[in-house]
Amino acid sequence: METLESELTCPICLELFEDPLLLPCAHSLCFNCAHRILVSHCSTSKPLESISAFQCPTCRYVITLNHRGLEGLKRNVTLQNIIDRFQKASISSPNSPTESRRLQTQRPYTATISGTIAGTIGGGGTGGGSARGSPATSSHSHSHANHTNHNNANHSPAVVAKMDLRISCQFCEQDPPREAVKTCVTCEVSYCDRCLRATHPNKKPFTSHRLVEPVPDTHIRGLTCLEHENEKVNMYCLVDDQLICALCKLVGRHREHQVSSLTERFDKLKQTLENNLTNLVKRNSELENQMAKLIQICQQVEVNTAMHEAKLVEECDELVEIIRQRKQIIAVKIKESKVMKLRKLAQQIANCRQCLERSSALITQAEQSLKENDHARFLQSARNVAERVAMATASSQVLIPDVNLNEAFDNFALDFSREKKILEGLDYLTAPNPPAIREELCTASHDTITVHWTSEDEFSVTSYELQYTIYTGQTNFISLYNSADSWMIVPNIKQNHYTVHGLQSGTRYIFFVKAINQAGSRNSEPARLKTNSQPFKLDPKTAHKKLRLSNDCLTMEKDESSLKKSHTPERFSGTGSN
Repeated sequence: METLESELTCPICLELFEDPLLLPCAHSLCFNCAHRILVSHCSTSKPLESISAFQCPTCRYVITLNHRGLEGLKRNVTLQNIIDRFQKASISSPNSPTESRRLQTQRPYTATISGTIAGTIGGGGTGGGSARGSPATSSHSHSHANHTNHNNANHSPAVVAKMDLRISCQFCEQDPPREAVKTCVTCEVSYCDRCLRATHPNKKPFTSHRLVEPVPDTHIRGLTCLEHENEKVNMYCLVDDQLICALCKLVGRHREHQVSSLTERFDKLKQTLENNLTNLVKRNSELENQMAKLIQICQQVEVNTAMHEAKLVEECDELVEIIRQRKQIIAVKIKESKVMKLRKLAQQIANCRQCLERSSALITQAEQSLKENDHARFLQSARNVAERVAMATASSQVLIPDVNLNEAFDNFALDFSREKKILEGLDYLTAPNPPAIREELCTASHDTITVHWTSEDEFSVTSYELQYTIYTGQTNFISLYNSADSWMIVPNIKQNHYTVHGLQSGTRYIFFVKAINQAGSRNSEPARLKTNSQPFKLDPKTAHKKLRLSNDCLTMEKDESSLKKSHTPERFSGTGSN
């Protein structure tokens, strides 16, 4: 809930958004806060009406206003709906962070569903921050709001919020009106139980009307066109990517533009959002698995550290006085390695957690958007959420490298059998660096290949191991190396070269060389070497009469002097030798 609340908090007033505006940069801002920003740019020579741009407080993007000013910006209706649901959840959960903070400060929590917006900056919304509500709000509703605010002083903050979220009957003549029990979607009116029976009986022509649980007036009225305020939006402009009405298409600036029905656009955008949301949820699952693996590695590092420190103490006790000084140096090295590994792992865990929190909040917001069934309202607000989900799915590819559990300290060996003789050069033994195959020094015949390699840690290498197999054109050498069944292994090589016999002629092979000592082993990069083709001799019995063979039948030349030489019968018998 805390993460969701941070997503629903205005960056200016640090309160939940009230009448949020959807900025072109995809961020949101309270209407009163945006108005306060414009007021801060006013001067005697520059009145409020002349200000046509301001910077987004979150990303510093310059927001350009049209002739309607802040009224020309879209309302983030979906965000407002999420805030409404969040407030209801906070009221029903007394242990929620929002409710706890509200009870501590004893500050009434003003809800925005009733259409009354209290100024969140400086109190009262100076500089034009007047209350903005639904156009259909009646005069007795305003009177009831004032009466409610007066009575709220005697109630707890939770009770005040619940009273503000109360839906009043729009037919009651008493003050305050009774609480509504049903809302007619067809009539766009909320009724109390008495008014419902009196003015909306369950008979013709009201039998076809749809009654739902009480909802705010702004939730049942369709969105109106930004350019034609009395017209409801009923189509979508694909060129300008915005909701429009029929007048916009007939006589407005969208008359030459390609448009789409709200249903078609709704289905397409909803499908896109659902697909992106599925990918983001899958990525979140992968991040959770990765974080669990990193935590497991941290535990393994701790275990390995304790094991090596114990081994270190045991070995150093046998080396008496001389080993005592070297013991301290090695202990420091191990601890430094531990700190380095844990610092890196902690950073990766923090990155995973931060990304997980952000994307979880975005998932919550997207799921709330998918609950919106009104096509126009969904299309107006869900595009922002869809873009954020798509960006989080595409960009947020936080690539955390896989860490092999077997690599955590496993390349360290605290075996000092040889080092006891050379105490002055005492240090911990590590696995040797990978050797390098020198292809320019390698030689081949039709059935042998001699492989040469070099090693930077030649004196710390106990032996080498040569591995080879026939190259089949596979480019993924790691996968090929893991298929151990197809590899031939030559162990315990003491030199820096080895000749492999019994190979196929004219065949390409892949070779790996592994350097080994007591601390571990490391492989070289792969090398592709090829045997020579099989040598052959020419058959004199099947040679043409004008050809002369020489050099033990390995070469031939044209023989003009043998024009009268006849063909030998064996030439056509097929019994000639190769």
